Amino acid sequence: MPATRRSAGRPIYVEARISAPMDLVWNLTQTPHEHQRWDARFTRIRYAAAAPEHSTETGPPPVVRFRYLLGWPGGPALRGTGVTTAERQRSDGSRTSALRFRSDNAFSPLQEGAGYWRYTPADPPTGEGVLFVTGYDYRSWQWPGGARLDRWFVRPFVGWLTAWSFDRLRLWAERGITPERSLLHAGAETSVRLGVVLAAAFLAAGRTGVAAGVLVGGAALLLCASVPPSSLTPAARRCARRPNRKRPGRNNASENNPAGTAPGRSARPPRLLTTLEKP
Repeated sequence: MPATRRSAGRPIYVEARISAPMDLVWNLTQTPHEHQRWDARFTRIRYAAAAPEHSTETGPPPVVRFRYLLGWPGGPALRGTGVTTAERQRSDGSRTSALRFRSDNAFSPLQEGAGYWRYTPADPPTGEGVLFVTGYDYRSWQWPGGARLDRWFVRPFVGWLTAWSFDRLRLWAERGITPERSLLHAGAETSVRLGVVLAAAFLAAGRTGVAAGVLVGGAALLLCASVPPSSLTPAARRCARRPNRKRPGRNNASENNPAGTAPGRSARPPRLLTTLEKP
């Protein structure tokens, strides 16, 4: 994964199969106002100018500058700048976008990085399915211990948050469940699960002691965590976190993979990213 400097961890990869028209998925991800609604990694995204349409047959794709924010506009927030570009019409029916970003805050765990989105038709005859993939890498803190903290805590959380956001997008595109509504579902379900854990722990503690309450509470927590989430609630577990190396090539399409995506192709950074300037 091209980046400004070498990172200390594995690049983040997430893929989601979305049963929705390509144009719908494109609009929900490429329009800043819609993007910031489902992507929990951002609170606000502002383009310096509208992103013009682009075809691979009309010359180099245009580059658009943007600013992003995570937090509250009037309070503590992580801010940064970036550049992005996209190819909407490719000869194989896929679409691609790429970006590079740099944080304005020294305390941001994502100091600078680069990534891409790849949209591959999952069902070419109907056009009603998209394999939506992202891959990105970044440089984190340079102070002693920063790389270790990123590797063991920040990077796994950012990967999980990306997958959770992708499933939130899927619910919106497939079922019309808005990001705001799915967030309420997630909050309600989490509250119910925690309520069950606390109730079990307090009942056990009241009858047989604190030690029993801790044990029962731990068992209830494991049980609740193992229960599949509601179909209305976003879940990171529904997204793949590793590329499917066994996926057949485009010339070997199958029932399970009508698009015939080449093995590992989705995990390779597009050429579009290698030519993108730094912000």
